[in-house]
Amino acid sequence: MDFYEKPGCHLCEDALSVVSAEVERTGATLRRHNILEDRELQRQYGELIPVVVIDGVQHSTWFVQDARLRAALAE
Repeated sequence: MDFYEKPGCHLCEDALSVVSAEVERTGATLRRHNILEDRELQRQYGELIPVVVIDGVQHSTWFVQDARLRAALAE
């Protein structure tokens, strides 16, 4: 699972707590990406962060629902 974020983003911090809990519960791999370190990521995601991508498919933008994330990781 990929998590796109930037420092100081309160939505990112909220979403990361949900994502981290599900990663711990399922043993999934989490790769965090600071979009400010990559111009292409800045262009692609801009103000849409946080973004969760699972197996190359965008799953969540702005808010992460734990039950929906849990179901996606179980697939």
